[in-house]
Order: sequence, then C-alpha cells, then structure tokens
Amino acid sequence: MGAPGGSPLVELRGISKHFGEGETRVDALSEVTLEVHPGTVVGLIGPSGSGKSTLLNIIGCILEPSQGLMRLDGDVVYDGRWLRSDLRRLRLDKVGFIFQFHNLLPFLDSTENVAVVLDLAGFEAAAARARAIELLDYLEVGRRKEAMPAKLSGGEAQRVAIARALANRPRIILADEPTAALDSGRAGIVMDLLRKVAVEQAAAVLVVTHDEKVFDRLDRMFHLRDGRLDAA
Repeated sequence: MGAPGGSPLVELRGISKHFGEGETRVDALSEVTLEVHPGTVVGLIGPSGSGKSTLLNIIGCILEPSQGLMRLDGDVVYDGRWLRSDLRRLRLDKVGFIFQFHNLLPFLDSTENVAVVLDLAGFEAAAARARAIELLDYLEVGRRKEAMPAKLSGGEAQRVAIARALANRPRIILADEPTAALDSGRAGIVMDLLRKVAVEQAAAVLVVTHDEKVFDRLDRMFHLRDGRLDAA
C-alpha cells in the first residue's frame, strides 16, 4: 500500500518551452517548477492555449523542453538535453497516458486492448492476457473483458483505457481531460479510480481538466496562465 509522501515521482525545475525564433517565437511555458509525489492526484487547470497539453507532453517525454531540468521516478531524464537515448522505452516503463477519448482499438476486445501494451513490452501472450484480466477486475470492469469497444458504455470504455495505461505498472499517470466526455456520476467514478491507483500503487497522477465537478477529488490544483504555473 502506498501513501502520499516520499520523494517526488515528477520533478520539474525551471522548465521552459518555446516554438520558433525571433519575431515569430512563442513562449508556451516559462520557468515551470513542479513536484508530484507518490499517492497524490494533482490537477492542472487553465484556459485553452495556456500550455497544459505542452506541459503534459514534456512530462511524458513526447516533447523536448527548451531549457530546465526534469527528473522522473528519481532519474534525471532532461538537463538542457535529453539524458536518455531510448525515450520510447522510458515512456513504456514509467508513464501511463489517459485521454479524453478512450482511443481503444475497435477491432480488439477489452482484454486485448489492455494486453497489446504488454505485447509491446515483450510479455508472453498468456502473461499479457492474465495481467490484462487482473487489471480489468481491479477496475471493476472484468465482466466486460470480452466486449468490443463499440459495446461499452463511456464509463466502461474509460476504465478499460485506464487499465491499458496501468498495464506495465508505470508510477506516473498523465490524464488529459479524462472526464470531459462523461456525466457527473461516471466522472466521479473515474476520478475515484485514479485516486485508488495513486494510493494503492504509490503512483503520481497528473490530471489536465476543465471539469469543475471533479475539483474536490484533487489533492492540489495548479493554474497555468500564459505558460506560467501558480498554485490555484
């Protein structure tokens, strides 16, 4: 069992990101400093274009910062340049992604949609399937393990997507508007599941959201304004 505290799983120091140069330069992020600890669910709010998705993509090692330092799960992965050569492996090992739309593969059932991540990680087929079913049961959607995405409700599909994000046991979960397409009841269930993951698996969960109905389920909120981060 995990609990809030301990060394941060996500640590940013002076992270900035700009696009273009000269008169066309756009500063998307400016000197962002942030820590997210195990067992916590942190919200990131702000208007469209404020830099939320840019920040999430930097933490997920999809987008390279322009400057600063980033440590993930105790390892410095960026310090003025990437310090890891295989970012794909880093993402697979350390980071789970959850999106507004579940993005499940329509030709695979629930179990197969989760197991595909483990296939990429090199698991044997039987072990991948067993882990997928374990996660679906953990997220209380095991009864839908053979259902195709088109047959799932919005809340069920999002739970399968969360199971997929957890498949390789990452300790950093990045969720981009995970409840925007759900009604208030289902949104609350999804956020409660993310909290369960944070606490029981000692994970750090960072949620980008505009969804005021889930604000009370966040441990902390930060507001991005014009690329600058402030405690909300």
